[in-house]
Amino acid sequence: MKEEFPDTGTRLGELEGLLGHRFTDRSLLVRALTHRSFVNESGRDNLKNNESLEFLGDAVLGFIVSARIFDLYPDLTEGELSKAKAYLVSAVNLIELAEGLRLGDFLFLSRGEVKSGGRNKQAILVDAYEAIIGAIYLDAGVEAATAFIERQAGTLLRNLDIRQLAYGDFKSALQEYLHNAGMPEPVYRVIDELGPDHQKTFVIQVLIGEEVAAEAAGRTKKEAQQHAARLVLEKWMHR
Repeated sequence: MKEEFPDTGTRLGELEGLLGHRFTDRSLLVRALTHRSFVNESGRDNLKNNESLEFLGDAVLGFIVSARIFDLYPDLTEGELSKAKAYLVSAVNLIELAEGLRLGDFLFLSRGEVKSGGRNKQAILVDAYEAIIGAIYLDAGVEAATAFIERQAGTLLRNLDIRQLAYGDFKSALQEYLHNAGMPEPVYRVIDELGPDHQKTFVIQVLIGEEVAAEAAGRTKKEAQQHAARLVLEKWMHR
C-alpha cells in the first residue's frame, strides 16, 4: 500500500473480503484504518482519525460479547461472567484476531510511524480492530456487528473453560508474550495479606527482571496473580 490517501478500492475490497462485510459507506472503513499520525502528517482538515470509532467499537464489542456469554453460559455467576468478558475482549485476544486479518497491512499511517514498525504495534492494531467494529455497526447495525464478532471469536466464545480461565489464561499469555519478546519470565511475590484467616485478601506484585510491573489483589494467591498478569499485559501492549 502506498502511503497516500485515499487508497484504491482494490485494497479496501481485499480487506472487506477478509472481514466478511461489504461496506455500504466505505468512508467508514477508511476512517477506521486511519491513524492519527497519518492525519497529522497530511495536514488536511477534512480527514478524521479512528479514535472516536475505536471508542464506539469498544462499547459495541463489550455489549455483544456480554450478551453472547449470557446466552451461552446462563448458569455463570456475575463474577464468572465478568472474568469471561474481560478475557475475551482483552488485548491478548484482539491482537491475535487483528493479526489474523493482516490488519496492519491496510492501515493508513504516517511515514515515520511506518518506519518505526507501526504496522506491527499492538496498541495500534487493537485500536484499529475496535474501530472496525464501530464502523461495521454504523454501516449496517448491531446484527452485522454481531455477525462479524461471531465469525471472528465464535469458537473462542463457545469453548471457554471458565474454571481454567479464572487461574491460568492471563498468566500463560503473559509468559508467552515475554518469551516471544526475549524477556525474563515473570516472578510473582506476595507482599501483603489482609483480613482474617477465613476471609483473606492477598496482594501480589509481578516482577519482570528488576521491574515491578504491576500489583493486584485477590481472594486467593492464584486470583491475585491472574489480576496482576492481566494488568501487565494491558499496560505493556499499549506501550
